[in-house]
Amino acid sequence: MPKAPRIITDPRIMMGKPVIEGTRITVELILTRLGEGRSVDEILTEYPHLTRKQVSVAIDYARDLVSHSAEAAE
Repeated sequence: MPKAPRIITDPRIMMGKPVIEGTRITVELILTRLGEGRSVDEILTEYPHLTRKQVSVAIDYARDLVSHSAEAAE
């Protein structure tokens, strides 16, 4: 699993899903919102305690995870 600043996994928080540090906002939730067509600005409005940088880190984490999975499959 890739390492990312500000993304943590802890079995006591959201069943161990990757979350933005200091929140219970999962990377999955951010990707779901983006997949539903919401913009980053809309996500920030919906979750005002998030920053643009945190959303970006979540997206980067997901990209790295997919890239890492593809490399492992080769």
